[in-house]
Amino acid sequence: MAPPQGPRAPLEFGGPLGAAALMLLLPATMFHLLLAARSGPARLLGPPPYLPGLEMLWSPWALFLCLAWLGLQAALYLLPARKVAEGQELKDKRRLLYPINALVATLCIREVVGVTLQKPRFQPNGLGQGFQALVLTALLVGLGVLARLPLGALPEMLLPLAFSATLIAFVGSLLLYLKALVAPASALAPGGNSGNPVYDFFLGRELNPRICSFDFKYFCELRPGLIGWVLINLALLMQEAELRGSPSLAMWLVNGFQLLYVGDALWHEEAVLTTMDIIHDGFGFMLAFGDLAWVPFTYSLQAQFLLYHPQPLGLPGASVICLINAVGYYIFRGANSQKNTFRKNPSDPRVADLETIPTATGRQLLVSGWWGMVRHPNYLGDLIMALAWSLPCGVSHLLPYFYLLYFTALLVHREARDEQQCLQKYGLAWHEYCRRVPYRIMPYVY
Repeated sequence: MAPPQGPRAPLEFGGPLGAAALMLLLPATMFHLLLAARSGPARLLGPPPYLPGLEMLWSPWALFLCLAWLGLQAALYLLPARKVAEGQELKDKRRLLYPINALVATLCIREVVGVTLQKPRFQPNGLGQGFQALVLTALLVGLGVLARLPLGALPEMLLPLAFSATLIAFVGSLLLYLKALVAPASALAPGGNSGNPVYDFFLGRELNPRICSFDFKYFCELRPGLIGWVLINLALLMQEAELRGSPSLAMWLVNGFQLLYVGDALWHEEAVLTTMDIIHDGFGFMLAFGDLAWVPFTYSLQAQFLLYHPQPLGLPGASVICLINAVGYYIFRGANSQKNTFRKNPSDPRVADLETIPTATGRQLLVSGWWGMVRHPNYLGDLIMALAWSLPCGVSHLLPYFYLLYFTALLVHREARDEQQCLQKYGLAWHEYCRRVPYRIMPYVY
């Protein structure tokens, strides 16, 4: 294996010690939330109501279901969709192609024989193949329900399913780490090549681990976890209907809001190619566990809470919560669409009149529109929606607001990482942008 080139990136997350702590803390937090949601007190803080034994966590059937779920989503990933998308330029000046199209077999041959990837014939226009996977999954689940598939029994299996997903993430991360040991230096991620095995295992050594054209990180980033999140929410809604005759208004709102969010992410799946996860972070335990376990079993916390702790919600309160979610979604989608449109075509009439700052890299920084209000308006929309998802759970418990608290910490940390990378990349232009747009996420607050 060729040695890494250039200076190594500074260590993040507290270095090897912080990475080791997070590998223990994150799964422990996930299991604590699963246990707390179904307990009587439903306390976020304090010890868990009980410690489950191995017999409650390990289930061969749960492991089979998780593997079958991944297999189904992988099969849907490989379906033809007539489109491809180009990724960002890599160290060796190549641009990987991502299947939103029917060229899987061709790309596999071209990558195996080492042919340089050329500009794709088809250009994406916004519809992600991930949304097709969501629709096809919904059809399959619908057929299963008609065939009396006991989907309502899924909530009783959340603990062993979460344990199996964590096990899969750990084993998968280990295999990816071993694969990265023989990867060329140009394929390594900027931050996952410290030389410390614990840190590199956590952050991920290889930027885009692939077998033929199957990109593991791109596949895991949205599909299994996000669609699994929606499926768990639906199962919780169905079990509530079995227990109480019909789902509550609060449960309907949580399911609807989060389905909109997942559908939006999968409809605009191509946009993930410009995110920090894809262009900077390696694919290690951090992302594998986050995608496969943390997202479906932690993000469904509000629906879990409502199943075991029903909350009264009238139409006036529901209307206000819907308005809050609509405002958050309007900001979130407006900011992301403006950014993506500008990246694709700065001359597009929708963004041509926006003010920009030129940079030494040749790219331009938006300094008006949504991106002139704060530096990360999409994060602001995200947080407003997170509040709307928690409000249907009432205000008597802190537990359903964990997502809002966690997501605030996550986005503040991510914003700090992004600031550092942009400063290194754009230099004086970024200083000027920060002067022109002083607030990071929330106007006049932060």
